Amino acid sequence: MSIRFTAKARRRVVASAVAAGLVVGVAGCGGGDGDDKKPDSRASVTRTSGPDPSTQEGQSDQPLAELKGTGGLLLQISSAQRDSGGFVTVNGMLKNDGAKDLLIPAALSGNETEITKNGPSLGGATLVDPKGKKRYYVLRDTEGRPLTTTGLNTLKGGQSLPVFMQFPSPPADITEVSLQLPTLSSATVKISG
Repeated sequence: MSIRFTAKARRRVVASAVAAGLVVGVAGCGGGDGDDKKPDSRASVTRTSGPDPSTQEGQSDQPLAELKGTGGLLLQISSAQRDSGGFVTVNGMLKNDGAKDLLIPAALSGNETEITKNGPSLGGATLVDPKGKKRYYVLRDTEGRPLTTTGLNTLKGGQSLPVFMQFPSPPADITEVSLQLPTLSSATVKISG
């Protein structure tokens, strides 16, 4: 019983830390360098729909990228932010564009035993640096849990779910990477920050 309690407590601490990081990241995105229109539209989107910040220039309503899957599964990327801690956080919305309930494919978790034993997640995601010819996998905590949205099961028709993934940061001169997830199309994403 104490192991279960400890595991739940750790998950809550990690979730709180990630939420705090997203809040700090969103607060830092409201700078005054550029159009006065951008911060206003981003602030209203962020507050009304949760962690769905649009931090790329000129893209307050449009996603950075879309990765399409079967059955109406769609992942819309809203931001890819390089943090000073040496990692990149990718935020977006996982959507069911179909009318029927959709079971999230288990393949999105990847095939690494250490990640899959922690339940359904986006742990199979990778960032690919085409210039440096390197692949970056989702980061993990000290317990082997992926630093990404977990507990994915079923999306009802038309339902959306905010998601995130954290990766090691490519070198500072790399601003475009390819985001890849099993069973979804890949897409080029611009890294900001």
